[in-house]
Amino acid sequence: MNQKRQKDRQGGAEQRIRYSDDLIWGVHPVAEVLLSDPQRISEVYFQKDRQGGRWQEMIEAARAAGVKCSFVERLKIVGSPDGVVLHQGVVARGTAVRLTPFDELLARFAAAVAAGAKPKVLACDSLQDPHNLGALIRSAHAAGVGYVVLTRERSAPLGGTAAKAAAGVLARATISHVTNLVDALLALKKAGAWVFGAVKEPDAVSIYEVDFEVPACLVVGNEARGIRPLVRRHCDQLVTIPMAAEVESLNSSVAGAVILFEMFRQAIVRPRP
Repeated sequence: MNQKRQKDRQGGAEQRIRYSDDLIWGVHPVAEVLLSDPQRISEVYFQKDRQGGRWQEMIEAARAAGVKCSFVERLKIVGSPDGVVLHQGVVARGTAVRLTPFDELLARFAAAVAAGAKPKVLACDSLQDPHNLGALIRSAHAAGVGYVVLTRERSAPLGGTAAKAAAGVLARATISHVTNLVDALLALKKAGAWVFGAVKEPDAVSIYEVDFEVPACLVVGNEARGIRPLVRRHCDQLVTIPMAAEVESLNSSVAGAVILFEMFRQAIVRPRP
């Protein structure tokens, strides 16, 4: 019998998996990692009643990489802080994202600026909800943002919840953790970035009046407290989203997405030199 197939295991009636930050679930998140970097996965649980081309693609990718595959009647993730986890019949144990050292991200950004490009960076200042973090990284990727910088502390984990919200994008994004976000912003400025801080304040500049067609870094703050004062002081410009009706605030991932897509809109509608 093929040695890779010897790692396949037939489970019992229900496989109960304790929630942890090293779990990835859902077809898109698991497939992205298996197809792009399977060495980050140590084991995959497949529910037997699922089938289809994408399903078979995941199984073949796991077997080709020598990843242990367990086939079970039913899957259940227990102990999740969010309650019931909709895993779509597949759960992997491993790392959802391969982090890029900040020095490497900075070097790529600087090289792009030197080549005449206008690269974009998303900086998340202490976002603590993994749903928000994953959704915001997904929006950034869709809006053409090449780099993401996260605070090492006070930030949501890049585990299964964030991976599911990002719908597979975490495996393709260039993401760095930094200990000091202010130092990271100063380094990006030195490399040519203009730093914009997203706030909800009447004296901030409307995003529809801002020229985003520059090498740029957008800072999105914590869900409750926004951008920290010290980080805020190092933003070149504070920007806000005009609203037709008064609301307390937009969700961080929603507000970030609106601004990111205004950046993208400007990039595609303005005539290039």
